[in-house]
Amino acid sequence: MKLLKKTACAVLALTLALSLAACGKKAEEAPVQEAPEAPAEEPVTTRVAALKGPTAMGMVKLMSDDPQSAEGPLYAFTLAGAADEVTPSLIKDELDMACVPANLASVLYNKTEGEIITLAVNTLGVIYIVENGNAVNSMADLAGKTIVAAGKGSTPEYALRYLLTENGIDPDTDVTIDWKSEHAECVAALASGAATIALLPQPFVTVAQTKIENLRVALDLTAEWDALDNGSGLITGVVVARKSFVEEHPAAVATFLQNYAGSVDWVNSNTADAAALISEFGIVEAAAVAEKALPHCNIVCVTGEEMRAKLSGYLQVLFDAEPTSVGGKLPGDDFYYDQNA
Repeated sequence: MKLLKKTACAVLALTLALSLAACGKKAEEAPVQEAPEAPAEEPVTTRVAALKGPTAMGMVKLMSDDPQSAEGPLYAFTLAGAADEVTPSLIKDELDMACVPANLASVLYNKTEGEIITLAVNTLGVIYIVENGNAVNSMADLAGKTIVAAGKGSTPEYALRYLLTENGIDPDTDVTIDWKSEHAECVAALASGAATIALLPQPFVTVAQTKIENLRVALDLTAEWDALDNGSGLITGVVVARKSFVEEHPAAVATFLQNYAGSVDWVNSNTADAAALISEFGIVEAAAVAEKALPHCNIVCVTGEEMRAKLSGYLQVLFDAEPTSVGGKLPGDDFYYDQNA
């Protein structure tokens, strides 16, 4: 009986082994099913707008290279003198991306109920108080003065109002701010003698100094902001895109950011050649002026978590000072572009 049981067990074990071997062989012989590849994204011409200033200056290498696909140009660029020339086209889907003041990006996000995404910070602080005289040496010295300025409803206004308030000056009653439609008008007012103090960004500061012999930089608003030690930094401009474009063309967005970062690096490293292109595109009339201004323009391409940290901190400060400056509420997480999402 014991012999019979041992024989039966041996036969069962042999049968099981042969069965497993056969299964293994079949598994080896079975063709491997590969996951289907995602269809390649069709090339698209991305419509991009920038303002005549540091945002456009950082883009000139990309504009000059004019990269092409088999179907045509990768980019169609538009240059504008003021943000209000750009925002309607962005909202109406006539643009895909735009360089706009940082706070305006938040306003547009709220106005469109989340249909605007910020891709990158492209300009840090570039705003200055200039004076044809020697009366202004601190924020306190602006009390009782008239300041010509452009950029009402965007970064220049809210940065100035915030800094005045933090220095004990009521921007509505203690100073007179004479708003112009473009920075070039402020330069003209200084040149004609109609004004002696102006709020100007680069490169318009340098342009004004070429026209007015004794014009000096009285205050650097970035330095004044940093002196408050409020945990944030002054940000002038960002690159935004329509949410639908980002969702439909993720490869185009990733490629643009890579190309734009390369353009910014090139501009900051090759100021003479960059200045020539800036003049060629009509962003600044004289290449010599552009070359002199570039080191003071704080042109960057900050993306990802660093972008989120810098921009959210800046918007928080503006919101705490004046909620309408960011559109009434702070933007949600989907306002900040996450390439890994």
